[in-house]
Amino acid sequence: MLDSKGIVSADRTDLNEIKVDLAARTNPAGRRGGVVEALNGADVFLGVSAGTVPEELIATMAENSIVFALSNPDPEIHPDVARKHAAIVATGRSDFPNQINNVLAFPGVFKGALDAGARRITEGMKLAAAEAILSVVGDELAVDKIVPSPLDPRVAPAVAEAVAAAARAEGVTD
Repeated sequence: MLDSKGIVSADRTDLNEIKVDLAARTNPAGRRGGVVEALNGADVFLGVSAGTVPEELIATMAENSIVFALSNPDPEIHPDVARKHAAIVATGRSDFPNQINNVLAFPGVFKGALDAGARRITEGMKLAAAEAILSVVGDELAVDKIVPSPLDPRVAPAVAEAVAAAARAEGVTD
């Protein structure tokens, strides 16, 4: 994991409490450096900063790596370029396969919460939404279909049902 100052590692003295916890969870080996060092041999890249990753760095990642270039409208690296080196590529854009975007979850999350009379959105409700999205993909799962299309009419109802059930199970309903 990186921030604006490089790899988040426990030996850095500028980390807040949350980043200290993240360093322990994501960097137990204590890697240091910047994006070059972080991506070298990495299995997964998940980015949210436009245009920050050149092809040469994606090429240094592990074999069968995963690239989630989620900045929108301009991803960290163009998906066609990332696909030359990564096994799975997703972006936040609707004009490429594997759109990872809150539009997949929000309609169903809010419908489910409202239907159940939930007083708040819990982590369990969010997890239920994610699992419902995955369930819609089912047997269609493929390199270019790790999530359903936001326009798939099965998504919002599946998410709403799962979120409402989670809200009731967690006792956050009226």
